[in-house]
Amino acid sequence: MTETSLRRPGRRPPSSRGEAATLRARRRRLQPRGLPWIIPALVLSGGLIYYCIGYTGYISTLDWDGISPDPTSVGANNFVRILQDPVFWQAVQHTVLFFIVTFVLQTFLGFLFAVLLHSRIKVAVVYKVIVFVPVVLAPAIMAPVFRQLFAPDGELNWVLQHVGLGALAQPWIGQTSTALPVIMVITIWQWTGLTFVLYFAAMGQVDESVLEAARIDGAGNIRTIANIIWPDVRGTTVALAILSAIGALKTFDIPWLVTIAGPNEATEFLGTYIYKMTIQLDHVGYAAALSVILLIVALVMAIGFQLAGREREVRD
Repeated sequence: MTETSLRRPGRRPPSSRGEAATLRARRRRLQPRGLPWIIPALVLSGGLIYYCIGYTGYISTLDWDGISPDPTSVGANNFVRILQDPVFWQAVQHTVLFFIVTFVLQTFLGFLFAVLLHSRIKVAVVYKVIVFVPVVLAPAIMAPVFRQLFAPDGELNWVLQHVGLGALAQPWIGQTSTALPVIMVITIWQWTGLTFVLYFAAMGQVDESVLEAARIDGAGNIRTIANIIWPDVRGTTVALAILSAIGALKTFDIPWLVTIAGPNEATEFLGTYIYKMTIQLDHVGYAAALSVILLIVALVMAIGFQLAGREREVRD
């Protein structure tokens, strides 16, 4: 019997099998396995989102009403006009003040509620639902309620008059001195529940052995919260700062639905100003330039918060 007849049918010599394995491995290296899975995301982000951003950048160089077939190219004149626009700077001032006040108070209240509900409190589930319900309510539904609540003849003034504080009654959303604080109060009421949920989840990840060691060493509740729990949820605080900053830049629904960005631009934000320029005044090119500036500021703020958080973690 010859050597060839002893071989199993269809079996290649060792050298051929090695070459085939090498070829298959080379093909696998040349064909990324995850590419088919990320193609839809690439198409969505590259073909839609970034195309829209690029198109908005192009429109920002035009003097256009959004309808005329022959827009006029003005180069960077829209951006120069923005820097000289007092309403724009007023909107920026409102945005910065709005971010600082709402972020500080939402962080304080959300952290406080999370600490309280992590203690042994009865019917904690009911309190969680009560705190979180405003987050899921649509602003369009709640806006008429707040307009009535803060109206000159609304429920807030009625309560003040019946508890002997009638001197404090005033048109809360009808005057420039109180319109912006009212918008801040509504926003804090709406989004404190989200802050609470994130802090509550973060506190659940704190090592119980560390807390137990602190109790054994005689640390009280205040010291435990300040020296252990608060530093451990720093990442959540940075994330909330980023979300609050971007949310302040995009603020539109509550100011527009409750006060229509008034009175006298007292609650004018970048989002409401862009809407006015686009829909009401037909300055689409100018509004596009405002949108480009809004996008750049949002990216810079997000990157700045991330870098600041990383540097602090490295120092610690």
